[in-house]
This record gives sequence, C-alpha cells and structure tokens, in this order.
Amino acid sequence: MYTTREQDLVYQNEVKEIKLLSLLEITNAINENAPVEHLMKIFKFILKEQLGFSKFVLLMHQKEWENPVKIGYKGKINLNTIDKEFNRFKEITIIESSKSKLLHQFQVIIPVFHSEKPLAFLLLASNLDSENETSYFSFVQTLTNIIAVAIENKRLGEQHIIKERISKELEVAREMQKLLFPSDLPSNRKMDISAKYIPRHAIGGDYYDFIPLGDDEYIICIADVSGKGVSAALLMANFQATIRTLFKYQRFEMPFLLEELNKKVMRSAKGEKFITFFIAHYNAYNRKMQYVNAGHNHPFILNGRKVMMLDKGCIGLGMLDEIPTIEVGNIQLEPNSTFVLYTDGLIELENQDGDFFGVPRLIKTAQSYAALKMEDMNNIVFSKLDDWREELNFVDDTAIFSCKFF
Repeated sequence: MYTTREQDLVYQNEVKEIKLLSLLEITNAINENAPVEHLMKIFKFILKEQLGFSKFVLLMHQKEWENPVKIGYKGKINLNTIDKEFNRFKEITIIESSKSKLLHQFQVIIPVFHSEKPLAFLLLASNLDSENETSYFSFVQTLTNIIAVAIENKRLGEQHIIKERISKELEVAREMQKLLFPSDLPSNRKMDISAKYIPRHAIGGDYYDFIPLGDDEYIICIADVSGKGVSAALLMANFQATIRTLFKYQRFEMPFLLEELNKKVMRSAKGEKFITFFIAHYNAYNRKMQYVNAGHNHPFILNGRKVMMLDKGCIGLGMLDEIPTIEVGNIQLEPNSTFVLYTDGLIELENQDGDFFGVPRLIKTAQSYAALKMEDMNNIVFSKLDDWREELNFVDDTAIFSCKFF
C-alpha cells in the first residue's frame, strides 16, 4: 500500500508524463508542418481524453475572431463581442458569476496574449480539486499558447512576413522549454540535487533531467545540442520527451537505449545536428552507478580530494547512422560523494585575455564548496564565472547540475 505522500508522488509523475507526451505529440505535428485541422484535433484530444475536460470552447484571433473548437457547449457564440467581453482578462481567472451567457457556462477562462495582443481565449468547465487546478491550468495555458502561436506562424508564413514569423517561432520554443527541465529536484536524507542554467539567447539547447525509477533508483542525465535557434530547441524538446516516454514503459540496457536514441536523433535531425549526452543509472540502495558518456564533457565525482572523471561511453548521438562501440562505465560511490555535470558553455567561457574558465578551475571550485548545499555551491560557481568574464557576455548556454549523495 502506498502512503499518502507516495500516492501524491505517483500522481505527480503521472501528470508530468501526460504533459510530456502531449508536448511530444504537439512538437512532432508542428515539426511536420501539420495543417491547422490536425493541430486542433490533437488539441481536442489532449484536453478531453488526456486531461479530462468534457466541456470547453477555444476562441482564436487570426484576421478576426474564430471559434475552431467547441466541445460540450451548444449555444451560439457572438464573435463580434469577444474583444469587448474578454479583453479585460489578462491572466487565468476563475469565473464565479457573470452576466455573459457564454462565460456563465464555464468555470475558468485562460487567456493567451502576445505583445499585449490577444491571440486566444480558452473557456473550461472544470471539476478539478483546487490543489491540482494551478498546475493543470498553467499547462493548458502553455499548450494553448503553443497551438495559437504555431497557427499564427502559418498565417504569417503565408503572408511572407519573415520577421514576425521568426519572432513567433521563438515564442513557441520558449513555451516548450518551460516544460523541458524538472521543476522539483530532491533534497533529503539520501541526496541533495540542484541545477542552474542560463541560456545564451531567448531559447537554448542545453538539457538536464532527474527521473525516479522507484524508491531507490534514478536516471540522471545532461545533454547539449549542436547549433542554436528554434530547430535546435525543438530537437532537444523531442529528445527529452522521448527519454521520458521510454523510461515510462520499460527499463533498457544502456547500449540498447543509446542505439535507440541515436536512431531518433538521426531521424529528427537528418544528420544536420547532433547531441552530446551523458546518462547515469544510480541505485541509492547499493550505491552503484552505471553510466554512458556519449561525447559530452566529462562529469566528475568528488570524494574529499579524490576526483573521478566519467569518460567511458561512445560518440555523440546523431553523428553516425550506427554507433561503432559503446563502453558502459560501472562505479561504486562512497558516502558523501559529490557528482557534478555541466555543459561546455561553462568551461569554455572566456575572460578578457581569451583564456577558458576550464575544467581544472571548475573542479577546484567544486572541491572548495562541496560541503555546502548544492544550490549554494552552484551559485558560487556562477559567481566565479561572473568574476571571470567581467564585462563580457556569456557566449553559449551554460548549465551545471550537481548531486550530493549522502
């Protein structure tokens, strides 16, 4: 029998999986330039079948207001009054009472704006408990934003307004990246985990994740995609969702997992991009860790003054149709070990003289502050980076992902 806490964790994981699967389906459809009708079909399926909303109305503004989705509501909608009735709603709002015949039929209105311009309004009849409403509604708002912006992109593309289209694409990528990183990292008697990430531009190509497989087993990973921009962000979003989906249904031997991920990246990137990737499977009960480093910067494990670089693995994903060889690393962690993962933007940050911050300096900093909480240690690392670069800007996405295993 699960405790109440365990039931909550199971529920939270299930909700997160639903969100990730929804994200994967939407990004694939957008990448394949699916028609608006298909995007609407996916949107209706997610809201009704996956999230359980049986009554909702979507209002979208293209050249004028349209009503592409209406489920569970049979009343007539006067689209000419949308601006007058709805523009006052700037954030997710619970509707307790309204003189509007349309609003009166629903409990929630979710607005989507871009540069103070309303793109869409979603009306929902909700029977969720208040504890789960915020998470669901925020996700639905993000999903609606992605759909609305993607459809707006199609319209702008048809009109050949390149500058505006690129701006909209960046917004799609930003919304997707909100769901890319884990929202809660554990800090308890077994471990203390924290991460810090600064993207170079509005969107980035770095990714880290922490995936519980049970009470004592965890997947820890970090990745970086070659190139930047919308296509890189979409590739990484699909990659992360694929990893989550694979681990939801089955556990895999490391070589098989890497081969499958390599095929996925090759299909998605068509040889134009690749992903460096590090993945570890840690068992907190017996303190054993199995890992593969697919061309990524070498993470390291500290225990006192001892340093272990995790360099066993293979080439990056998407470099070749087939990975020639895969070497799996196996290590036994000592108590109070500190595990540090990072992306190349951190160690390749240059100072005024053109010198890199470098791995030795990162290791020395981590050794000096490993006794602190990981969040504090990460903040100190970024403070050192600021001192190093002085007036210069970050030139790449920069991430550190630190784990202390007690």
